[in-house]
Amino acid sequence: MAYLIDTSILARLANTADAFYPVAAQAVVELHRRGEVLHVAPQNLVEFRNVATRPVAQNGLGLAPPVAEAKSAAFEAAFPLLAETPDIFPLWKTVVATLAVVGKQVHDARLVAVCHAHQVTHLLTFNVPHFARLATFGKGITVVDPATL
Repeated sequence: MAYLIDTSILARLANTADAFYPVAAQAVVELHRRGEVLHVAPQNLVEFRNVATRPVAQNGLGLAPPVAEAKSAAFEAAFPLLAETPDIFPLWKTVVATLAVVGKQVHDARLVAVCHAHQVTHLLTFNVPHFARLATFGKGITVVDPATL
């Protein structure tokens, strides 16, 4: 099976002091042990840059840009990057129209479109409720909480 790693996982993996770091790290190890392929999308890396360089007081990691870039490069080296393809935007438009997606969830809907465009069947995230309704679109995707692995 193929998994997309959500930004909520990347943010925890980048911060060993985070209480959920062990859960995120163990989930990645377990999925690799099972032979699963774990991917990131360009959107995940854009979102990671946002959270990584945002001040801690504003719910970010407070990393200097070179540190954030190094961590992002490490993620890109560790997890195959799903290409931006022309199929993603029309799929996203269909997801948001079909499910009447509004507000911040439009970003999550785009990750669901990425999964459909690349036949990725699973999404690993700490934000399972954010994706629950979106995961029902089309053939559906399985949303996995790392704590359940």
